Amino acid sequence: MTASEAVTAVRSRTRRRMRRIEAPAVLGVMSREATIFGRYWRTTTFSAVVEPTIYLLAFGFGFGALVTSIGGLDYKQYVGTGIVATAVLFSSAFPGMYGTFIKYRFQRTYDAFLAAPVDVDEIVTAEMLWTGLRAGVYGNAPLLVAIAFGLTPRWTALLVPLICFLTGVGFVGFGVAVAATAKSIDNFNYIQSGVLTPLFLIAGTFFPVSSFPPAIRLLAQFNPLFHCVQLVRHAVLGLHPLADLGHLGALLLFAGLMWRLAIWRMRVRLID
Repeated sequence: MTASEAVTAVRSRTRRRMRRIEAPAVLGVMSREATIFGRYWRTTTFSAVVEPTIYLLAFGFGFGALVTSIGGLDYKQYVGTGIVATAVLFSSAFPGMYGTFIKYRFQRTYDAFLAAPVDVDEIVTAEMLWTGLRAGVYGNAPLLVAIAFGLTPRWTALLVPLICFLTGVGFVGFGVAVAATAKSIDNFNYIQSGVLTPLFLIAGTFFPVSSFPPAIRLLAQFNPLFHCVQLVRHAVLGLHPLADLGHLGALLLFAGLMWRLAIWRMRVRLID
């Protein structure tokens, strides 16, 4: 074997090693994130929990005084189960965008990770899993408030944290991809107003999707938040097995696509 062939072989082995996701590297990044989170968890928890809870109280008791039921459900039950998706969105997409942008642009955290035996795939996977776990916890806060005000869940409500986690993972990946593409943190305003707000409004959280025009109803089928709302509502009030399998499949597809998209965009940003 010539010297050039040996170098090529070493590079090939290194590339394969670096492209493989290894659990110790992922857990190492998550451990670092958990340690840092311990310093500011109070403010993060406050912002992630209080705002969706205010929405719940405002719509549940304000608008709920005018509309007593929707689709056979008490309006407080309807909003109490739907607002979970809002809490997941706030605690996943926004940390994915702002947190990622600050880490790679200002703090240079990812450069430090890459200096260790950690690849971009492992960095992104760890970020998505860690923030997804947080979203899985925070998403339950509005539901607990609704239970305190009379919502009686079924035992299948124990599935809600898993639904929140899966949805959160997808939106973290979306946020990471946006952060890796944006040239300035001000560009996030376009995403918040042009993408996240419409998704939030046509998710079936406050109003049934069936009340919208046909084009909006069709668009809602491609909205991950809509599938999250339906799964949470069914888990709390009664499962619809066939429909719920479709909603679950949509969330799995969304999470998988956002994972690969986030890795691609972050690799372009950090390495290529």
